Order: sequence, then structure tokens, then C-alpha cells
Amino acid sequence: MMASCENSSTVHKDGSVMSSTLLFTTGLIGNTIALVILGKHKRDSRRRVSAFYILVTGLVLTDLFGKCLISPVVFVSYASNLTLKALGANNHLCDYFSFSMSFFGLASMFILFAMALECWLSISHPFFYQEHFTKRRVIVIFPVVYIFCLLFCSMPLMGLGSNKQYCPGTWCFINMTMVEQTPSFSVLYATLMAILIASVLLCNSSVAINLTKMYRKQRQRSNSSLSVRDGTRRFAHSEEVDHLILLVLMSAIFLICSLPLTIRAYIGAFAPDNRDEEDLIALKFASVNSIVDPWVFIIFRTSVFRKLASKCCKDSSSTLHL
Repeated sequence: MMASCENSSTVHKDGSVMSSTLLFTTGLIGNTIALVILGKHKRDSRRRVSAFYILVTGLVLTDLFGKCLISPVVFVSYASNLTLKALGANNHLCDYFSFSMSFFGLASMFILFAMALECWLSISHPFFYQEHFTKRRVIVIFPVVYIFCLLFCSMPLMGLGSNKQYCPGTWCFINMTMVEQTPSFSVLYATLMAILIASVLLCNSSVAINLTKMYRKQRQRSNSSLSVRDGTRRFAHSEEVDHLILLVLMSAIFLICSLPLTIRAYIGAFAPDNRDEEDLIALKFASVNSIVDPWVFIIFRTSVFRKLASKCCKDSSSTLHL
């Protein structure tokens, strides 16, 4: 069992700068390639860029900025063999790292929710969507999300919670242990994340159900096998289906990466076990999300994957009809 590093001044011997370097490099390359693909899509698109792609671009940029603002602190800590508390006087560096981790994690989740909501409105309420979900209003989403996350994640800095240094001493995050018999700020953070995750899953489920109903109605209205095949082809290549597949993949990754942290936050608040190594694993899962997201988008944009997804949609739709 790894000893607690909460008050240590030197990096724990089990720490590895290679793993941090690999994660940073992978995230940096992935986000950069994703931005190139998005830029190419904007140039090649004959129509104006959709709201969904504006939100995807914002998500990629948020993940990229998060990596660039957080990872260098880790490298400095390893290079000097000093923990974040030892490097920054009065815990300032530790507070910065904790705030950045929580801020970018929550902001990414809000943007992912906005993507799911946009997809749901475009399918379930198309008239409302066309009238109210304009490009200008989509862009306004970002400052609103960032301001809210800034205020919310600043609560520990204002005395409404506390931050903790985790092993090997190159990580800091919200203290997930109950303090003075009062549930910690981590419960509020975890609860908000859980609500957003549930909302994303609910929107995605609703979109999937509505698309299935639309396809069945299309099949029923078809008068010939040729028109059925044409309808299936249109359905399989529709923009809504593409968006849904990408959303489902990103939502699944975010669920896998965020759930451990949510569980550890509730355990630390209501049944503390002081298992720092499990908290650290949960934190690593949370940090991996910003690395995996752009690669999911990159793979999704490849022709091979899109052909495979299209074939799966056709097969599953035919099965449902039978």
C-alpha cells in the first residue's frame, strides 16, 4: 500500500515521469489532430458549420487547454523531485492544480451535456430547435459554462472545502474525506457530475428511441423494396445518426472515467476508508478522459469506422423491423 503523501515534500519513489509524459503527449497529439480534422470539415463544408461541430470544437479546445495548463506542473515537480506543496508556498500551487483539474473536468462534462441536448432538440423538437438554437446562442454557451465552473470550482479556495495532495506528490485535488463530521465539497462536485452524466444518458436514450421510431415510420410509408433500400441508406448516413454514435462513444468514455471519482467522493464523505491509492486511481481515470475523447472523435471520422458504423445501423435496423 502506498503511504499517504498529503504532507510530503519529495516525490514518492513509486512515481513515474514516463507515464505522465506518455499521457501528455498522447493528449496533445490527439487534440491537435482533432482540431485539424474539424478545421478541414469547416473548409470542406458547403453549408454553414452545424451547432454540434461548434460544440465539439469547444470540447477539444477545452481538453487541450486543460492539458497544457496542468501537465507542465507535473513535469516541474518530477524534475525538481519536490511535491506541489513543496514547490508552491502556502499551498498555492496545490490549489492551482486542484482547481484546474476540477474546472476542466466539469467544463468538459457541461459541453458534452450541451452536445447531447443539441442532438435531442434537433430530433425531438425540430421547430423549437430551428427557432432558438442559433449559432450565436451556441457560442454563448461557452462563456456561461466557464463562468459557472469558475465560480463553483473556486468554492474550496473560499473556505467551503479543501484540497489535498495525493501520491506521488505530483497531484492535488479536492479533499474527498469528510471534515468535522460534515460532508465535504467533493460530494457537491460528484453530485453535479452525476446529474450531468444522467442527463447526457437520458438525452442520448431519447434520441435513439426517436430515431428508431422515425425509421419505422419511414419503412411503413415505403411502397416498394427499392424505396425501402433508399430509406435505409438515407437513415444510415443521416447527420443525426452520426452525431448520436459520436455522443454515445464519448458519453460511455466519460461515464467510465468519471464514475470511479464519483464513487470515491461519496465513500470519502459518508464511509471514509482513507485509501489514498484508490483515490489516486479514480483521479487518473478522470484525467484520462481528456486524452481519450479526441482519439474517439478521430477514429469516428475515419472512413473505415463510418462504413462499419453504417453497416451496423443497417443490420440493427433490419433486425428491429423483423
